[in-house]
Amino acid sequence: MKSLFTAFMLMITLLVSVNIYSQQATITGTIRDDNNRELANVMVVNMATDQKTATNSDGMFSVQASANDELRFVKKGYERISRRVLANGINSQLVIVMAKLPEEIEEVKVQPLTGDLSKDSRAVARINKAEIVQDAVGLPQPVGKMRERPAEVKHVLLPILVGQLDVQGVYDLISGKARRQKRQYRYDDLQEHILWVRNRVDDDYFIKAGVPLERISEFIEFSFLVKPHVRTYVKARNLSGVLLRMEETLPLYIERLQKK
Repeated sequence: MKSLFTAFMLMITLLVSVNIYSQQATITGTIRDDNNRELANVMVVNMATDQKTATNSDGMFSVQASANDELRFVKKGYERISRRVLANGINSQLVIVMAKLPEEIEEVKVQPLTGDLSKDSRAVARINKAEIVQDAVGLPQPVGKMRERPAEVKHVLLPILVGQLDVQGVYDLISGKARRQKRQYRYDDLQEHILWVRNRVDDDYFIKAGVPLERISEFIEFSFLVKPHVRTYVKARNLSGVLLRMEETLPLYIERLQKK
């Protein structure tokens, strides 16, 4: 009697197993990104059976699944996708589109300044947040400046020799407008370059080096005059070079400041 019951249970188990196996199907499909490009090495997981596979170089995959099994698609840098296998096999050929996750710009860590220009000049050159963000998102840089070009003597006199007269140019030279424009532009460029340094270096940086708060801009201008190469580095947007050259002018400025 016991053996008969055991045989009966074994038969039931076999029937159930055959029934389950008969319901399984081979699910195939293709995975693409949101630009319609095939994605390779996407992990495909049958959550019911824990069977795993990966897409090939053409973004294609093949996996065994039964009705209502959940298939999960995972790839680093992309949003996770899940799909259910239908009972009638309508979706046996799947087309999965995975959206790319937005990439976050790495946080810029501001390092504390030590007050030693020889050490801090290299550290400060790495903390320009605006330029780092601008480079990361690919913002276009402005080209040149929208300025009226001052009249030049050679550009006004030479055309006269061939019978062409630049009336406005002659007036600008005679009235002194061209000279005033050049002087104003030089002043504007100087203030712009001073501001460029001030915006990138904390006031404490100069104060700890011995420059009073109210004289920081004066010191920067002084370094421009004593070491013209400083402004060359400003124009090249090389903050490390600017501060290294300023180190050379700092002792002279402090000495003159003490004499005053």
